[in-house]
Amino acid sequence: HFESDGVAAIAYTDIQSDGMLSGLNIEAARTFAKTISTPVILAGGVRDLKDVEALCELKDTNVIGAITGRAIYENTLDFAAAQKLADKLCPPPK
Repeated sequence: HFESDGVAAIAYTDIQSDGMLSGLNIEAARTFAKTISTPVILAGGVRDLKDVEALCELKDTNVIGAITGRAIYENTLDFAAAQKLADKLCPPPK
């Protein structure tokens, strides 16, 4: 329904892991992203640089990024280092 309404992106939140620093649910995200053509932004569970690496495993899908909050507040993720790693492992298309 949202795709036909012109939604630019969908924030997909894994509510079981949101704010828990438990890691991204990559398989659930992959499954969801396959069902739509709208770009997807993941939320819920981001903990550290390993999650940035895992996110880059989805670079061939329509997953375009992730939202993080608690990992930054709790100092388990350095945002600048995460962006640098993402740029290296899964650069945006040119």
